[in-house]
Amino acid sequence: MKLHQIITSLLETDLYKFSMGQAIYHKFPSYKTNWTFKCRNADVKFNSEMVEEIKEQIHAYCALRFTNEELEYLSKIEWLHEDYIEHLQIWKPRFKDFTIGTDSPCGLSIEAKGTWLNTSMYEIPILAIVNEVYFRMSYNYNEIFEQYKRKLEEKKNWLISGKFNLGAFSEFGLRRRLSAEAQDLAVKTLCENNKNYKESKCVGTSNVYLAKKYNVVPVGTMAHEFIMCVGQGNPMYNPAYSNKLAMKAWTDEYGVLNGTYLTDTIGDEATHLDMEYTYSILFGGVRHDSGDPYKWGEEWISHYQKYYDKYHDERVNPKNKTLLFSDSLDFKRASELYSYFKSKIKVAFGIGTYIANDTDVEPLNIVMKVTECNDRPVAKLSNAYGKTMCNDDDYIEYLHKTIEWRINHN
Repeated sequence: MKLHQIITSLLETDLYKFSMGQAIYHKFPSYKTNWTFKCRNADVKFNSEMVEEIKEQIHAYCALRFTNEELEYLSKIEWLHEDYIEHLQIWKPRFKDFTIGTDSPCGLSIEAKGTWLNTSMYEIPILAIVNEVYFRMSYNYNEIFEQYKRKLEEKKNWLISGKFNLGAFSEFGLRRRLSAEAQDLAVKTLCENNKNYKESKCVGTSNVYLAKKYNVVPVGTMAHEFIMCVGQGNPMYNPAYSNKLAMKAWTDEYGVLNGTYLTDTIGDEATHLDMEYTYSILFGGVRHDSGDPYKWGEEWISHYQKYYDKYHDERVNPKNKTLLFSDSLDFKRASELYSYFKSKIKVAFGIGTYIANDTDVEPLNIVMKVTECNDRPVAKLSNAYGKTMCNDDDYIEYLHKTIEWRINHN
């Protein structure tokens, strides 16, 4: 079964890949990384035909180049600099960076190895390719797309009726979308109906291609990879200070245009230590991606309140900061979080799979994570069991110990 080309533009990735890409280009151009694909669904199997199709799709993706029109669009994003745009003008994906095979429990193995500047850009398009190949070749795609359209229409009507009120939310579903046409339909439908919603607004999408197409805001700041590589990829650094190192590198790059900080890479307790007064000012808010969202939110409100009480600075007043929730959300969970927090602090949501791949079929739970940086293991210590991913158990133990020592001796 031969499929159409799935990724047709290098803009078809999440915005934070460009934000991180510029910081990597300026500050860490020599860093090298290894990335590993993993499917967390125990019962999912990729057959040989699927693997070959995925190979062909990745090969086609590697033939793409940024067009002048796309580069012009990127140049209008306030924090992207001219020298980075010029780099993208000659940048291209490299098929030789990939090793694709069948040596894994799910029948599909993908590794990417090369400079961080290159390999960081591969994650999102590769996951989108794997998803679409799987659903088109495993099911009657027309049937599940009809299911998807029915559920999307239902979501739109819930927002119109006020059954669920989310405040500001963005579509975050590219990496695990049902298909390109499904995500396209979601962004078009949810954004064009904003004027009809009771107390919700779809402010944009993480997919830069669709943001350009529909003239909506591209959304996103950073991913775990930035904190992992900056904090753990250099043997001169103690990885327990990963957040401090990442915050410094990010603010050195972006000044006051820092966006939202991702808090759970090595645990929130360490992040609270490093998010000192200055960084609490410079980052507009924090993003939740694992663990109890209510406990997390209250802890960050207390964090900002502590500095507000001490300095009486409106820049750290909780009412002027944002909690961005992005962990496995649906409209019900988001609506409940919005109702709980909206009087205490600004609230926003990034909603992915529930918007971009909601059918009667269980979605894939797939990731492609950086597992080595500069020939050293790196790890994300998630607040949720099963999200930690590292190829070296001894390193995970070492990382836990360094963090524990730092917290106990701070």
